[in-house]
Amino acid sequence: MAEQMNGPVETGAAMDYSEHEKTYSLFLAGTKYVAILLVALLIAMSVYFFTGAGAILSVLLFFVLGIGAIILTR
Repeated sequence: MAEQMNGPVETGAAMDYSEHEKTYSLFLAGTKYVAILLVALLIAMSVYFFTGAGAILSVLLFFVLGIGAIILTR
């Protein structure tokens, strides 16, 4: 039969909550900026594929939208 355990089986090390909060904030910021850049990329790709704008204008649009959105979200 199984042994009867009283109390925690494993206690582990103490949590460093300030470091945890910094890591979580960095993860959220990275996720936000990647999402912004992906939306800008999708818009630039749709301009390239569905209009006669060309590749150079689409690349410029990607940079303008990406940088503009990042500046606005800070």
